[in-house]
Amino acid sequence: MEHIQTARFAPGQVVRHRRFGYRGLIFDVDAMFSQSPEWYEMMAQSRPSKDRPWYHVLVDGETHTTYVAEENLELCGHTDEFDHPLLSSLFDMADNGDFASRVSVN
Repeated sequence: MEHIQTARFAPGQVVRHRRFGYRGLIFDVDAMFSQSPEWYEMMAQSRPSKDRPWYHVLVDGETHTTYVAEENLELCGHTDEFDHPLLSSLFDMADNGDFASRVSVN
């Protein structure tokens, strides 16, 4: 029987990339790696596990998104002033300052 990993992060959480230092906002979670083998070979330089959760992330202050392995992310305490063009289409700002997802992607 296959063991399903529990994701440590959820959509709406602000994270920081451990290696590259950028802030991001999670907007979707995959239980395990779901891109192509070619993408992994070209983009996943640190060769993180494919069997752990991977996250779709809005990159703060940029216009692109990224796909990141759980082991490369940590929670970020700085959650205000997030800037991304897709922010308002994917999230509402809750009264407590959290990001509430507007849609369920996965």
